Amino acid sequence: MFRTSLLARAALAACLLPALPAAQAQSFPEKPITLVVPHSAGGTSDILARTVAAEAAKTLGQTIVVENKGGANGTIAAKQVATSAPDGYTLLLATASTHGINPSLYSRISYDAVKDFTPVTLLATVPNVLVIGKQVQASNVQELIAFIRSQGDRINMGSAGAGTPGHLAGEMFKSAAGLQFTHVPYKGGSPAITDLIGGQIDFMFTTIPGVLPQVKAGALRALAVTSPQRSPAMPDTPTMAEAGLAGFKAVSWHGIVAPAGTPDAVVARLNQALGGALASPAVKQRLMEEGAQASGLSTAEFGAFIQAEIAAWAKAVKDSGATAN
Repeated sequence: MFRTSLLARAALAACLLPALPAAQAQSFPEKPITLVVPHSAGGTSDILARTVAAEAAKTLGQTIVVENKGGANGTIAAKQVATSAPDGYTLLLATASTHGINPSLYSRISYDAVKDFTPVTLLATVPNVLVIGKQVQASNVQELIAFIRSQGDRINMGSAGAGTPGHLAGEMFKSAAGLQFTHVPYKGGSPAITDLIGGQIDFMFTTIPGVLPQVKAGALRALAVTSPQRSPAMPDTPTMAEAGLAGFKAVSWHGIVAPAGTPDAVVARLNQALGGALASPAVKQRLMEEGAQASGLSTAEFGAFIQAEIAAWAKAVKDSGATAN
């Protein structure tokens, strides 16, 4: 009888084990959630993360604490989250760099953008904009192309750094238009924008928020955005496709991913809360002020989106010759 009792208890325990994760998921979250942002505080990524997190926290009933961890094009933050417990309490603000560019840019990378993460949702897309200094004799993209061809390799394109979305957008432009120019990488977007205004470089691709005040003030000219549709932040600025480069797309983006193995019910709960936050008119307005367009995808859709981004950026990385170790 004693042995039978033991066997019965063991069988009961085995039946209950699969139910434990489900029960834990139903009560999720029971404590604050940490959202790791792979950039410093104050930038577009940080503002976007804090805006959406604050709204989603209302639905979840727990605070979402934003932790800024910049460096190495986002690889440090990505590795931290990839090796965290898969319980939904540590999330990553995935970007076009961490989950689009880095897999091709780095010959050795400390995480797998697909295998080490569970997609939650895409938060927003942020188009880049092609801007030129006042010294450049062009009022549209085709005139800029003609100007670059007339000057040979004396034209300089700035960027926030080698392998950044702005740099690779420039390489796409070079390939699409058959151009030659010199790439000048900076340590961040701000010094590049300063030199663009000062005439040390001639043009650059960068996110809208960083140059919108200068464009409005007339210090810089915006020629085109790199998204398939016009940006609400710059409704009068055409797309690169409208400017004559069909199919041109180089969009920065931000999404949420969790460590691989995070329970499906937890991921679904996060997706629902974040989707609700993105539907908020106040959140949409704040994101638009940052040049971002609210998105929101299912986990499966976001997973497919990441796979497509890795493939698209791989060609740009190869064409640019950019590498990182």
